Amino acid sequence: MADSLEVAATWHGGYSCTVRARKHEIWVDEPASAGGGDRGMMPTEVFCAALASCFCLALAHVAGKRDLDLPGLEVKVQAERAGRELRYGRFVVEANADVEDGRLEALMEPARRVCWVSNTVAAGAEYEYRTTGATSWASD
Repeated sequence: MADSLEVAATWHGGYSCTVRARKHEIWVDEPASAGGGDRGMMPTEVFCAALASCFCLALAHVAGKRDLDLPGLEVKVQAERAGRELRYGRFVVEANADVEDGRLEALMEPARRVCWVSNTVAAGAEYEYRTTGATSWASD
């Protein structure tokens, strides 16, 4: 894993933008009921998608280290709002796979330890918000 990552979002009007990372791009938008065009997931859904996908890959990783197969592996994330605040206060991460009882449960904690997104959310992080300077669009 790289020591740092860079992702860029470009606004397309309304509540819609595209997000680029390396050579990949996704649309992010709000549903029509919230004033968006519903061209993609909401930012909060992308956040939950990051958690679900990272934990899914972490489970597959720790299973592979133990020569275990996890057929049908699926991870779901449910976010619960923190009262009336503009944030989520609780996340429920649920995994399912077509394996014997107890096998998946035994992998949950080792997977949590190697899940970058889980670790980042649990530990918290510093945030710095800044601009890169004004761009002049005036014509001569």
